[in-house]
Amino acid sequence: MKRFIIKCLTAIMIIGLHISLSYSQQEKLAQTGFNFLSISSDARAGAMGDAMNSISGYSGALSHNPATMADIPNLLNINASVNSFIADIKYLSVNAIISPWSGNYGVLGLSFQSVDYGDVLGTMVWTNSNGYIDTGVLDPSALAIGIGYAKMISDRFSVGAQVKFAYQSLGTSVIPSGNSTTTKRNLANTVAFDFGTNFKTGIKSLAFGMSVRNFSREITYEQEEFDLPLLFTIGISANVLDFFEIPSSQQSLLISCDATHPRSHPEQLKIGAEYQFMKLIALRGGYITGEDEDGITFGLGVTSSGLGISSANFAVDYAYTPYGVFNHVQRITVSFSM
Repeated sequence: MKRFIIKCLTAIMIIGLHISLSYSQQEKLAQTGFNFLSISSDARAGAMGDAMNSISGYSGALSHNPATMADIPNLLNINASVNSFIADIKYLSVNAIISPWSGNYGVLGLSFQSVDYGDVLGTMVWTNSNGYIDTGVLDPSALAIGIGYAKMISDRFSVGAQVKFAYQSLGTSVIPSGNSTTTKRNLANTVAFDFGTNFKTGIKSLAFGMSVRNFSREITYEQEEFDLPLLFTIGISANVLDFFEIPSSQQSLLISCDATHPRSHPEQLKIGAEYQFMKLIALRGGYITGEDEDGITFGLGVTSSGLGISSANFAVDYAYTPYGVFNHVQRITVSFSM
C-alpha cells in the first residue's frame, strides 16, 4: 500500500512537471496590472517556494488558499510580515484569523497588504537641450484589504473565500496644456475575490488543495483596460515520514507541490519542503520552475509551541531568495497564536 501511494505521488509530480514545462513555451507577458497581489510576504511561504495551496492550519492562508484556514487549531492567530523586495520596494502584510466556537460555525480572517515603491523621479519630454524636464517625485503606492471566511464541510473537506478591496496610485502626472501644464492623479481600485477548497484524503497526511485568486472585473487607467493577475492553483502535500517506519512524534518532513496557471506568465511548478524538529525549529527550502532569477528559496523558523510553557505561542520565520542581478529578497514574519 505504501509503495502504491509513493508511486501515485511521484506520478502526479511528474505529470505536473510535464504540464508546466509544456505550457511554459507559451508567451504570456505584460497582460495584467496590480501585480503586487501576486507577491507573498509571508516568510514560511517564501522559503517553501510559495507551495502552500494544500497546507492546512496555516495563519497566512488568505494569501494562498482561504479554505486551508478552516481547521486552524487556535482561537486567535496573527502574523505580520515584511518583505524587502527588489529595487528597494517594501511589502508589509498583516493577517488575523479568528476561530470562535471552536470553528463549528466557520473561521473568519482579515488581511492587509501595503506596498512602498519608494520615491520615483518623474520626467516629461520638453523642448530644451536635454529633451526633458523633471516633474517631481511620483510616490506610487498600493494596498489591499480583505475579509475571508472558511468552514469544514466534513472532517476532511473545507471551503473558503475572500473578498478584498485593492487600490493603487501611480502618482501625479504633469500634462502639457498650451503654454502651461496641468496635473492629474493616477488612481485605480477594484474589488477582487479568492476561492478555495481543501481535501484531506484520509491516507495518512495526504491532502489536495485548489484555489482561484484575484478574480475581478477589468480596470481602466485612462483608456487602457487590464485584468488582475488571476491565478489558478492545484496543490498536494503530505508529511512523508507518515509513509515510512520512522518515528515522527518529534519530527516531520512536509513536502508540498503546487501547479499554477497564471494569467500573466507561463505555468509553473512550485515545490517546497519543511523539516521540523520537536516543534521548535524548522528548516525550509523550495524551487519554482520557469523563473529566470529567483527559482531557489531557503529559510528557517523558530517557535515556542514545542516548549509547552503557555497556551500562547510565538514564532519567527525568515526566508532568503537569491535574485540574480537583483541581489536577493528577504522576508521576516512574526506570528502569535493563542
